[in-house]
Amino acid sequence: MTWLLRLYHALPAPFWPLAAGWRGWRLRRWRYGAETDAWAAEALAREAWTPAQWDAWRQPRLSALLERAATRVPYYRDWWRRQGGGPEKWRVLANWPVLEKETVRGAPEAFLADDCDPRRMFPEHTSGTSGTPVRLWWSRDTVRRWYALFEARWRRWYGVGRADRWAILGGQLVVPAARRRPPFWVWNAPMRQLYLSSQHLSPATAAAYVAALHRYRVTYLFGYSSALASLAAEITRQGLRLPPLRVVITNAEPLLAWQRAGIQAAFACPVRETYGMAEIVTAAGECEHGRMHLWPEAGVVEVVAPDGTATAAGAVGDLVCTGLVNGDMPLIRYRLGDRGRLAAANGDGCPCGRRLPVLLEVEGRCDDVVVTPSGRRLGRLDPVFKGEMAIREAQIIQEAPERLRVLVVPAAGFGPAAAGEIRERLLARLEPGMAVVVEAVAAIPREANGKFRAVVRR
Repeated sequence: MTWLLRLYHALPAPFWPLAAGWRGWRLRRWRYGAETDAWAAEALAREAWTPAQWDAWRQPRLSALLERAATRVPYYRDWWRRQGGGPEKWRVLANWPVLEKETVRGAPEAFLADDCDPRRMFPEHTSGTSGTPVRLWWSRDTVRRWYALFEARWRRWYGVGRADRWAILGGQLVVPAARRRPPFWVWNAPMRQLYLSSQHLSPATAAAYVAALHRYRVTYLFGYSSALASLAAEITRQGLRLPPLRVVITNAEPLLAWQRAGIQAAFACPVRETYGMAEIVTAAGECEHGRMHLWPEAGVVEVVAPDGTATAAGAVGDLVCTGLVNGDMPLIRYRLGDRGRLAAANGDGCPCGRRLPVLLEVEGRCDDVVVTPSGRRLGRLDPVFKGEMAIREAQIIQEAPERLRVLVVPAAGFGPAAAGEIRERLLARLEPGMAVVVEAVAAIPREANGKFRAVVRR
């Protein structure tokens, strides 16, 4: 915890909105300017483009990015010097190595162009799900271009905008961890944002969260899929009355089918999944027809095998991305740590009318899949928990190649029959000789950043 956060937590609760407002004012100045609405409108207009139009728009930007990285970014400049390659090599994306997250984490300054001063840039970092966060730097232009895309495709698609009052249910420690009574949130007036702590949400506090949504007249909700599903479960169980919401937007974690069903039922509004990361090398948003559309402006997406070679069209593989927005700290062929697959290029587009590429699925982190003794990788095991099963949430832990433990937070009616059904559904997907143990627990621990992992491989 930084000294600034310790100072914030030491303040009396009535002073928290003042501190959050100061932070929000600074964020608003960085993120939005006179150009924001025009850039958002341009992004929406580009959604009708054909693949050929996108290639013509992106290729000059990619070429400029590769040249800047090879000549001005220390890590890449040194790499190409060792390789002995010149422009004829570095102009081809496939000639660049796959970049691992640990490499950036170990020396982030080496990826910052040598004509940039980090003291004049916006410092950002990843959430650190798998360890120490990756440090990042954005210029003001990068920040504003990114948030113009955010405004277009994570707000205007869903009929809301940055002028609306909204709430986010996330992992920031906006109140001390030891706090046991409301508020478990802070109001950020400049951003018109109610930040709700996901780490204080429980059956005993859910009613207070709903009361806060009423008090601050929230019109839409954004947050971690698992936290939104937990709140939805308590809203349904306790019969809590919500204010009318236009949309619930999930982010930071895959949205499982049973979570979507619960959120939709409780909040009585559309539920839209989004995909993105602090490295801003790619992003996607779900349209009204349930398809996840990639943002071509954000970066070039490849799907590769663990050795870096391309997978067959439509096959699942590691997502490797080259960001086009942040030319001052370029991440080229950056392995996200997520696995997924893309749809084949379709010039006719989606029934929603957008011709943006489609991300068919994201399985989750590469280390969050079950690996059988024979080497099969099993992702998206959430169908195991489909149906009217009496559980609040569940986590699958692979403790050994042949052994899984399932932690279940039970709801009313959970018993040996439900535990046996979970076990049988999992065994049907596994290899002979594998064992499954189902264990009821009071709560499933989150990561330090507040995120929930549906599958953990140890």
